[in-house]
Amino acid sequence: MQQDLISIKDASKWISIELKKDITPSNISYLINYGRIRKYGDNGDTFVSKQEVRDYYYSYYGSRSNNWKEKLGNDIDWHLSFENYKESETTKHVHRLHPYKGKFIPQLVEYFLDDHIDEFKREVFFKKDDIILDPFCGSGTTLVQSNELGINAIGIDVSQFNSLISNVKIDKYDFKNLEIEINSISAALRKFITNSNTVKFEKQLLERLNEFNSKYFPSPEFKIKVNKKEIDELKYGLQKEKEFLTTYKELIKEFKIELNQFNSESFLDKWFLKHIRTEIDFVFELIKKIKNQNSKKIISVILSRTIRSCRATTHSDLATLIEPVTTTYYCSKHGKICKPLFSIQSWWERYSKDTLKRLKEFDLLRTNTFQHCFTGDSRTIDLFAAVEKTNKDFANKLKNQKIQGIFTSPPYVGLINYHEQHAYAYDLFGFKRMDELEIGPLFKGKGKEAKESYVDGIVSVLNNCKKFLAKDYNIFIVANDKHNLYPVIAEKSGMKIIQQFKRPVLNRSEKDKNAYSESIFHFKEK
Repeated sequence: MQQDLISIKDASKWISIELKKDITPSNISYLINYGRIRKYGDNGDTFVSKQEVRDYYYSYYGSRSNNWKEKLGNDIDWHLSFENYKESETTKHVHRLHPYKGKFIPQLVEYFLDDHIDEFKREVFFKKDDIILDPFCGSGTTLVQSNELGINAIGIDVSQFNSLISNVKIDKYDFKNLEIEINSISAALRKFITNSNTVKFEKQLLERLNEFNSKYFPSPEFKIKVNKKEIDELKYGLQKEKEFLTTYKELIKEFKIELNQFNSESFLDKWFLKHIRTEIDFVFELIKKIKNQNSKKIISVILSRTIRSCRATTHSDLATLIEPVTTTYYCSKHGKICKPLFSIQSWWERYSKDTLKRLKEFDLLRTNTFQHCFTGDSRTIDLFAAVEKTNKDFANKLKNQKIQGIFTSPPYVGLINYHEQHAYAYDLFGFKRMDELEIGPLFKGKGKEAKESYVDGIVSVLNNCKKFLAKDYNIFIVANDKHNLYPVIAEKSGMKIIQQFKRPVLNRSEKDKNAYSESIFHFKEK
């Protein structure tokens, strides 16, 4: 066994060569921390077993493709899985400025928009300086990738907040002004909470938690035992949760901490602890005073990203809220007792730094092309008039050149309430919600009437968009069409499906890690 042990750094180099994939030291450390493989060594030196590393990765990569084809069908286009890309690449630069459910990865957009051809994509559909459209713009992935490729792009979204997210990604910034404003707010926030009882309380709480977790949830030993079924995780976790709760309540009483706002009329009232809400309001008042409008918009998005991470919920329920959590709890995600957040400061500073870094990375790649997301209903919007109000020169180009095609991912039937996923931002910024204009929202369900309404909605969008399309256009629609609605949509839109790709969706952020696929439909005029 001793001869089988190597360092984490050497393990990453060795397995990368063997698999012909980029496996980083951080990837190996992750496997150790989450009990997938054991760590060996002492005196500060950490080693791993080559056999355990090999077994894990061959099990993970070697069987996934075959397993998914068994479940999804042999017609799956595995080349569109983009499994060789690391998460840092699928969330590159501005694509991770703000969380958003249901977005596609930039590599998928690049594949169909760029000028390469391969054995699967046998022709080039778009060229530099073309104009493309995304009538369900979401968080702006199509706009950003169009800019990288030197292609003009127009987005439309019924959600005012989605339009904000999309546009801040492709806006240009005075970085000196932006850094001054961020640093000013950060300094003011630190001063605001310096003598807070809540800060003193949280410091004490963290010390007690670290001591308790080190004793009862040693890492990675605890997770290894859970993975081997040597410990009943749920039973043990709930038992220790109950034990620590006594300490938590004592500290709450000692420092006179008020947890609830005693008002649940709005999202901000219900899902944020009282001190968190106080800090949110403090920072937002400072943002209101910023004169540079682009700086104000992106800093508002930093605040939105921050408060999303500070909601009173468990780490595992962050994407899908269940009930507000105001006490310490056993966290299955981290395998220890965790706590709710009592201050936004650490997240605010982390996201501020990250946002600046991502904006600067994208600024080095951007091309001098036009991108903008308009807030409106894609079924009825007059794009010529909308663009005219924003950029007259580009409006003339649009009228003369027309839109060469569409790349988009419409909502799925009965899956997401798109306004509700950012309810905190609508409350804070005072944006008008347009839930009733969503196509296929969760609140309408998945019944016959909902499906018929969905078909009518998508058809109306396509028919309206056709008014602005050039001849011989290409439309690419990404959808998980388990209800087989898109052949009907194509027919009713006066179009035909000339090709359908079926791609596996890997590394989904939701809890459901089961085999899952989506189709990319290629529509053209009949």
